[in-house]
Amino acid sequence: MLSPHEFATLILVRDAPDQIEAHRAELDTLLERELVALDEAERGIPRPRITPNGNSVLEAFARMR
Repeated sequence: MLSPHEFATLILVRDAPDQIEAHRAELDTLLERELVALDEAERGIPRPRITPNGNSVLEAFARMR
């Protein structure tokens, strides 16, 4: 189960990955659960991206609403 902060972070990764700080605690949980992954950006700064598993979580939530 994701906390509200983790879920909000997952949405941010999907919608605005450049707005996420790499040291955000919620991001660690999402990485551990393989809902997001880090890609290396042009300047060597990790950029989060949503994984297929993360996308599935968001799609399942959207169906529940």
